[in-house]
Amino acid sequence: MEAPDNTPQIVPSIEELEAQQRRLVLPRFTYEDAWALGSLLVELARERQAPVAVDIHRAGQQLFHAALPGSSPDNDAWIDRKRRVVERYGSASYLVGARFRAKGTTFEDSSRLDPDVYAAHGGSFPIDVEGVGVIGAVTVSGLPQLQDHALVVEALERLVEGMRD
Repeated sequence: MEAPDNTPQIVPSIEELEAQQRRLVLPRFTYEDAWALGSLLVELARERQAPVAVDIHRAGQQLFHAALPGSSPDNDAWIDRKRRVVERYGSASYLVGARFRAKGTTFEDSSRLDPDVYAAHGGSFPIDVEGVGVIGAVTVSGLPQLQDHALVVEALERLVEGMRD
């Protein structure tokens, strides 16, 4: 199970999370782009000594996976559950959970989906391609959910910036 986050953090609003998704649409997403994004996530995690696993899926195919020191098989299970939320809803796993919380409930209580199969916890983000739509997901697991989400967003921001230069 992912560790609870005991440090006070600024929780992004639903509007901020939706704005991230609108901003982080890629002009393309090739095998090389998957490698670049996964490698960037590994580099960022190593710099921070983050005990995470990183995964990138596109159209049902795993294009990238890495497990860093301190991660465990549980992280892979969390990755699968968070990724399934992105695949089902087309939105970041953290955003899906936030939408349920905003309604005064939880994903687990109200989604009618098996919590052993789906987890609306932060860390999985849709790979959205201009003119195509959501084609996959990039997922990180091992940190508190808001930090998992923020790490993925940071890497996607860098990737998008590099693609637009």
